[in-house]
Amino acid sequence: MRRFFVLATVVATFVALLSFVQRTPASEGGDGASVTTSDPIVQAPAAAEKFDSNRAWEHLRQLVSIGPRPAGSPGIRQTRAYITRQIAAMGLTVQEQPFTVETPQGKIEMVNLIVRLAGKRPEKILITGHYDTKFFRDQVFVGANDGGSSGAFLIELARVLKDRPREWTYELVWFDGEEAFCLGWTDCGTPASPDNTYGSRYYVRQAQEAKAIATLKAMILVDMIGDRDLVIKRESNSTPWLKDLIWGAAKRVSHGGTFVDIETDIEDDHFPFLKAGVASVDIIDLEYPAWHHTSGTDTMDKVSARSLQIVGDVLLAALPDIEKRLVK
Repeated sequence: MRRFFVLATVVATFVALLSFVQRTPASEGGDGASVTTSDPIVQAPAAAEKFDSNRAWEHLRQLVSIGPRPAGSPGIRQTRAYITRQIAAMGLTVQEQPFTVETPQGKIEMVNLIVRLAGKRPEKILITGHYDTKFFRDQVFVGANDGGSSGAFLIELARVLKDRPREWTYELVWFDGEEAFCLGWTDCGTPASPDNTYGSRYYVRQAQEAKAIATLKAMILVDMIGDRDLVIKRESNSTPWLKDLIWGAAKRVSHGGTFVDIETDIEDDHFPFLKAGVASVDIIDLEYPAWHHTSGTDTMDKVSARSLQIVGDVLLAALPDIEKRLVK
């Protein structure tokens, strides 16, 4: 009798245990294949990815290691290949926008790079920067801050934004030929055809020809954002409401000491968009130090990961406000 009682107890325990396993959802330790309960299984939302300046710093280091990267050079072709590989590793696609322009150095082939992140709406918010460096015939200019910081920043931003829910479609755009061949911004060319902003002007022209300018709801430009002593002033030509939202976000995340309430006047890749009626803002530190555009300078020791982190944190804090503003 004792053996029978023990055996019956074991069988009953096994049946009860089996019944419990069948009712247990995967999140509680079961495999979820035989769930019989009618209660829904609530999955906790994945935490949003945060901007990681260590990743951005490594991208910057890799870009600088290529060397000078002026438009049309072997260096910028290597840069395109690097950006494309990094984006592909995220499961995203880089769209090339090639064009050929007449420059003081003759006809040069240039390529904008575009990564599109689809949203609920087809209208676009652009986040942009340039990935070329200034051309010098007799200097080695590797552009850690001027060209490198924006190029690296956008790679990391793609990783952060790719899985976030989006009301609007985002395009990340790496412009070619921002500041191309003459030493000064206005040293050559004409007002109608300057020796700068080749990539941004081409992007706008293509959008105009496709009658798609109205779909561009906001353009955010980052340029020279890696300086160790980062000070970002409000660019006076930029769209006021965009400046207000971004500088407001900076104060909210305790970076009001970097995004300062001082106006400054800067021509940059946002100008073609402003002229086309697109709300645009330039996030730039244009406090020219002595090492800017001089031989063997603008190297990794002049930039910092902390500066990249500040801009990443501020921009990500501002984007929800920008989306809400565009719904109105």
